[in-house]
Amino acid sequence: MTVQDSGKVALITGASRGIGYGIAEAFVARGDRVVITGRGEDALKEAVEKLGADRAVAIAGKAHDEAHQAAAVERAMESFGRVDYLVNNAGTNPVFGPMAELDLNVARKVYETNVISALGFAQQTWKAWQRENGGAIVNIASVAGVSASPFIGAYGMSKAAMVNLTLQLAHEFAPVVRVNAIAPAVVKTKFAEALYEGREAEAAAAYPLGRLGVPEDIGGAAAFLTSGQSEWVTGQTLVVDGGIFLNAGVA
Repeated sequence: MTVQDSGKVALITGASRGIGYGIAEAFVARGDRVVITGRGEDALKEAVEKLGADRAVAIAGKAHDEAHQAAAVERAMESFGRVDYLVNNAGTNPVFGPMAELDLNVARKVYETNVISALGFAQQTWKAWQRENGGAIVNIASVAGVSASPFIGAYGMSKAAMVNLTLQLAHEFAPVVRVNAIAPAVVKTKFAEALYEGREAEAAAAYPLGRLGVPEDIGGAAAFLTSGQSEWVTGQTLVVDGGIFLNAGVA
């Protein structure tokens, strides 16, 4: 089936695989064109081939690098002439352990990659297109940012900041740009496999819906939050967790 071109363009960070790629797939499926970023040239090339070279372009770089942020937005404008949607998905979680022993330099790296980069990309897309033409931003947070997150506290702290960044941008960018966040629970990606590898059935049993998430689950949520069906939604964090938070109640 031929998909009608929507005329819209999305910039999606950290999209060579996993959640970011799942979001890119969802956008392309509805007729958008996409600019995807990531650190690896080969992985990005493969992703563009799968998405379709007529629908996607890629640019490699580190999300926290301001020059890369500017270059990614410039690539979108040069290739497609606009950037309607920004999805801040790039993130890192290089440490596992208690907060009392957290290397502060590692904490700074996590915050720089997961939060400051998102602000940088938002500033760039705002100035290049969205301020005059409107659009939407989706920040990928995490359930780790809206609850205690034992042994991944630095990551959870950064994702809590992403939730608040969403509120700040939603307030400042209204009424022309809507800004929302998605807070996934464990999604089956290479990034998260340490949380379920070798014990997926056990991990999934804790979820009322009986399975872990997949990138398509987040792709669908991001597509909704950048669609006309969500035109009166801004400043919200959509928890997509398979019902795991239901288990936090009193037994």
